Amino acid sequence: MANDPIHQFVVNKIVPIEIGGIDFSFTNASLFMVATVACASAFLYFSTSSRGLIPTRAQSVAEMSYEFIASMLREGAGSHGMKFFPMVFSLFMFVLTANLLGMVPYFFTITSQIIVTFALALFVIGTVLVYGFMKHGLHFLKLFVPSGVPGVLLLLVVPIEIISFLSRPISLSVRLFANLLAGHITLKVFAGFVTSLGALGALGVGGAILPLIMTVALTGLEFLVAFLQAYVFAVLTCMYLNDAIHPGGH
Repeated sequence: MANDPIHQFVVNKIVPIEIGGIDFSFTNASLFMVATVACASAFLYFSTSSRGLIPTRAQSVAEMSYEFIASMLREGAGSHGMKFFPMVFSLFMFVLTANLLGMVPYFFTITSQIIVTFALALFVIGTVLVYGFMKHGLHFLKLFVPSGVPGVLLLLVVPIEIISFLSRPISLSVRLFANLLAGHITLKVFAGFVTSLGALGALGVGGAILPLIMTVALTGLEFLVAFLQAYVFAVLTCMYLNDAIHPGGH
């Protein structure tokens, strides 16, 4: 099990709970979702609770995170998109914190679970649909009719636009899940090489140098991926919210 790269993704029950034949067990995935929310909330609270003119490092990071998402939302969805700032900022902090917690040895990476990333993606697309129809009514359907397209091509273009829209939660969730899953498996494999070769004696230790270098390099890369995937998730969320605010580009 020590060198099994898949074992780290197994969901285990901590507190078995079954109600009416439905499994509501509290699992390691549940535990780390709670931990993610707690860590992100605690960081933001304690870093901003005693704000000063000369910010501490933690306050600087919190303020930069705030402005980073605010500027991203303004650029992606316009000034009207700022009403969605709490949602986008929460999603960004949740995904980023979950990714970073997953880098700690023996911790569980919840964003490597497709059901978690798909739930987040459905929440985003659900928000787009609900707000789009509430704000624009049936005019929201202009989203599927690009302006300037000749009428004769609409029978071809509209189905393509609908399929593209329906594929958004799939692409949004799979992109995050696949990158975290693949990265952690690769990291575990190289770390396993180091452990296995190191157990073979002096010759094995010499042969373990290259896998060790790769493990260190991949660890640095995974920290970069942790941020980039949270960034990409937030950027795409802003783009999709722009469609709800300005369907059809109007």
